[in-house]
Amino acid sequence: MTQSFEFLFDFGGPNSYLAHKILPELCARTGAEAVYVPILLGGLFKLTNNQAPMLRYAETPAKQKYEMLEFDRFVKAHAIPFRMNPRFPINSLYVMRGAIAAQRLGCFAPYVDAIMTAMWSDAADISDVDVVRDVLNKAGLDSSALLTLAEHPEVKAALIANTEAAAKRGAFGVPTFFVGEDMFWGKERLGQVEAALTKS
Repeated sequence: MTQSFEFLFDFGGPNSYLAHKILPELCARTGAEAVYVPILLGGLFKLTNNQAPMLRYAETPAKQKYEMLEFDRFVKAHAIPFRMNPRFPINSLYVMRGAIAAQRLGCFAPYVDAIMTAMWSDAADISDVDVVRDVLNKAGLDSSALLTLAEHPEVKAALIANTEAAAKRGAFGVPTFFVGEDMFWGKERLGQVEAALTKS
């Protein structure tokens, strides 16, 4: 049986994108499967009384500067195509509901790739439904079915449930990983995730 681990993500978080880009290599090395869990970061922040770094460190510019330095180092070290979206922070509610819809329609992986790339490589406005529709159509996905299902009450409820469950398990930001019940937060913990997956 293939071992699996959970990856809690939100398209609006750049670190979710960076983790997404290097997870295939980690999975190839470990033989493990990454189970993507869509959550709403804004909702998680409210539930856990957390804030985005730009707010949390607003009065500590040296900390903000260092965070960006580490971010840039990670991007370069892994040769990840990245362009900071000028609309960041962006409202990701619509596309996160779309992720739940994509799970139910059996097109989750291509949906995630398309939205991640649009947000963090092409700097598209993923809060605009017309932009999202165009992104999905270009990816060969059924935008009409996805966008319609994204508005369904059960899909909306599922995203809320995922977010509340994440908070109850101790998550407070993205990316968060769970190997069993062991939690690891941040792309910088991927080495620890890999160690947890490969320990005897």
